[in-house]
Amino acid sequence: MEFPLAVLYPSVKSPAPRNHRSLKASSILSQSSAILFPPLLRPPTMLGASDRGGRSRRFCAGTASGANALIAEALHDGGAAALVTAGGYSLVLALDNLARRNLIEQSLSRKIVHVLSGICYMASWPIFSSSSQARYFAAVVPLLNCARLLFYGLSIATNEGVIKSITREGKPEELLKGPLYYVLTLMFSSLIFWRESPIGIISLAVMSGGDGFADILGRRYGSRKLPYNKKKSWVGSISMFMFGFIFSSMMLYYFSALGYLRLDWESTVEKVALVALAAAFMESLPISDAIDDNITVPVTTMAAAFLVFGY
Repeated sequence: MEFPLAVLYPSVKSPAPRNHRSLKASSILSQSSAILFPPLLRPPTMLGASDRGGRSRRFCAGTASGANALIAEALHDGGAAALVTAGGYSLVLALDNLARRNLIEQSLSRKIVHVLSGICYMASWPIFSSSSQARYFAAVVPLLNCARLLFYGLSIATNEGVIKSITREGKPEELLKGPLYYVLTLMFSSLIFWRESPIGIISLAVMSGGDGFADILGRRYGSRKLPYNKKKSWVGSISMFMFGFIFSSMMLYYFSALGYLRLDWESTVEKVALVALAAAFMESLPISDAIDDNITVPVTTMAAAFLVFGY
């Protein structure tokens, strides 16, 4: 015979009877709470001490890891910018030294700087990180060159070797025209187009390689002038088209091989030829006295590349 607890032990109260429905409701509420508020989403009042501690440790670890990654990328891109800047200065100084020793002509030295500065700068883009901030670090390189040109062009400081290596007549004020437009185009292309767009790549390749070789070969072999512009030659215009096409194709292949671009090469070759032809025609027009080639050529190239590539 069983006796209630209250009879055997008067100080102990028997638990209130619970029917089947109340037990079932309690089970449903417990399961609903677990579904609606898993450990990582429950309010702090619903978490145990161990849950709150684990969540805090995970949050702190994730924040520290993200901060370390940003710092590492910034250091990487800063080092890359410093390396590219040093390389650019070394190129100018080396060619100036060759010109001083009369190993190459001053005009040839200037055009080699024109060709290699843009091509080498563009070729250096892959050494920067894959972060969204990388393009801004890369743009620091032409920005520093821009500041240097302003200092020398405004005669705030002077460096005859640098001035002679990148100007036609060795005058400081020349730095505020073609050379300044050149580095501004480099900076614009890296900030706006970067390495994922063929537009910026083609514009820099045509401006650097195409226009550079047009001047080198046109001055040396361009005896036959264009009928509508006696300052330009057939050799120079043809060289502009050929080398603009060659350097553009080379740089597109370079970035495509590294995985930055996906191109259909059958149509890409035709598009690049059209863009190079448009740039060569613009460069041949008798407007260079009014508007510098370092403005008209990249603007024309960007517009033509945008039309044929569509992005």
